Amino acid sequence: MKIIGTENLSNEQVHYELSKGAKFVVYQYAVSLLVVSFRRSSDIYFVTADRPFTGARFGYSLLSFIAGWWGVPWGPIFTIQSLWTNLSGGRDVTAHVVAQPAARA
Repeated sequence: MKIIGTENLSNEQVHYELSKGAKFVVYQYAVSLLVVSFRRSSDIYFVTADRPFTGARFGYSLLSFIAGWWGVPWGPIFTIQSLWTNLSGGRDVTAHVVAQPAARA
């Protein structure tokens, strides 16, 4: 997975931001086509403590809200789960990303 938000930061800067409360998160989205529904995760986003909201959070929520409901029976279930995850700030994957420093390079 690609990490978005660390492009212009050194490893030291990333660790400094992490010590201040930054985190790596993924957002979920749901897409349905009548009899089939999918729930997927976005790329990884680096979210700093002073800017905890990203436009991606609302973009993936809007995608789910528009395209997620239409599959039976999983569409509404996946959509609600995705909206809940995104509006709660995303799924924190910081421990996983920090454990694999080569993934950030």
